[in-house]
Amino acid sequence: MDSNEKIKISESEFNYAQEVIKKLSDYFDAKVVGQEQLKFSLIGAIIADGHILIESVPGLAKTTAAKAISDAVDGKFMRIQCTPDLLPGDIIGTQIYNQANGKFETILGPVFANFVLLDEVNRSSAKTQSAMLEAMQEKQVTIGGTAYRMPEDIFIVIATQNPIEQEGTYPLSEAQTDRFLIKEVITYPLAADEVEILNRIETGVISQVAPPVLTIKDVDKVQDICEKVYVDDAIKWYISSIVVASRRANQIQGTDVGKYVRIGCSPRASIAFLKMAKAAALMQGRTYVIPEDVKMVRHQVLRHRIGLNYAAVADNVTVEQVIDGIVNSVQTP
Repeated sequence: MDSNEKIKISESEFNYAQEVIKKLSDYFDAKVVGQEQLKFSLIGAIIADGHILIESVPGLAKTTAAKAISDAVDGKFMRIQCTPDLLPGDIIGTQIYNQANGKFETILGPVFANFVLLDEVNRSSAKTQSAMLEAMQEKQVTIGGTAYRMPEDIFIVIATQNPIEQEGTYPLSEAQTDRFLIKEVITYPLAADEVEILNRIETGVISQVAPPVLTIKDVDKVQDICEKVYVDDAIKWYISSIVVASRRANQIQGTDVGKYVRIGCSPRASIAFLKMAKAAALMQGRTYVIPEDVKMVRHQVLRHRIGLNYAAVADNVTVEQVIDGIVNSVQTP
């Protein structure tokens, strides 16, 4: 098949995907008030088959949102509460000596699930964080020299972290954060949303348990449909140009964002752009990607991949401002 030839999405597949996306959206809305951007990122990451890192101050429903979106699917969900004394074996599993038969037996850890919530991931040590690298990238873990595969259908890690608490935390390394397809930052809710939260708590709506509305096969099928979303070569060049510009930010004309960039993006950023742009297009009701889809996901894809220097901190420049400067410097096709 020629590289420009694509398998088209049939009408039945498109309608099926839209139905699944709507069910995920409705389930999320029933559990979480507002946070439309977080909903978009969570659903996008799931149908793009990628891991997501969620950051916010305490109390903004990071864990509630992550569990809500996974509860919508009838799959295996595991929550791992990260603490400084958490060991790698507590996550991936370990070998235990059985005195009865004189042999070592492998006990698999909670990471072997369809949806894994790493709550407050930056509270675990660097050694424990690194235990997830193989699982997130290769979808397998090695215990005692033997590789064990993650669930074949769906394996998605949803990690949360608190940016303001520094004591007892271990910042994620660049290698770790790069494994996340996207990073979403949650802001405070609007006053009207906060009133709705109080109303739901008062009526007991939030505590009500709702049954799953989808199966793992449903999500797996939508992921396959998402991969078929058409991306023109001009869009791919656009994505590549943005990522390359992040590595040469000091050469961008008409803006001084380059002086704030310590490190640019790896090719994983281009891959993440491609996947998330496809997901964004499908969620917008299209079977093809347009430049606006790429721009829509620019912050989620790049904010954890562009490293800023101390000059950015001194000048109070955010990574989102740097991203906007980089994207605006690239001509839109």
